[in-house]
Amino acid sequence: MKSRDKIFSSDHLIPWREALRRSGKKLVVTNGCFDLLHAGHISYLEQARDLGDGLLVGLNSDASVRELKGHGRPVNSESDRAVVLAALQSVDGVCIFSEKTAAIFLDLAKPDIYVKGGDYTLETLDQEERRIVEIAGGNIVILPLIPGKSTSALLAKIASL
Repeated sequence: MKSRDKIFSSDHLIPWREALRRSGKKLVVTNGCFDLLHAGHISYLEQARDLGDGLLVGLNSDASVRELKGHGRPVNSESDRAVVLAALQSVDGVCIFSEKTAAIFLDLAKPDIYVKGGDYTLETLDQEERRIVEIAGGNIVILPLIPGKSTSALLAKIASL
């Protein structure tokens, strides 16, 4: 399957999700900016994928990344970030969402497992996102961070060159 075939709109997300559910497959969902893909992201996505039968990545749009990270971000466009993520073997689908939080995306995706990185706890996770996942019967898994691997650290290193 070509990477671009794994990128779909929210309109395509619902039937894709329903097909997975009918086949009895467990869907793992995560989300983020994934602006400059690095080894920490790869490890995180592989660990997330190992928790189920399919991994869906909700990708923040360019506008929502600017809102979250500030001027100058993202470095890569949403279409470029989506293609890079979709090219990964561990990723089964990518869906770009435009809101600052993943609440609407999660409501559509209805994950069996929602994965976040170790910079979150159940208490610091957006509580609307948490509620949506839990009401739908999903579980939340927090994966440990890989020390020294972050987009912010990578950008700081590039800026110092």
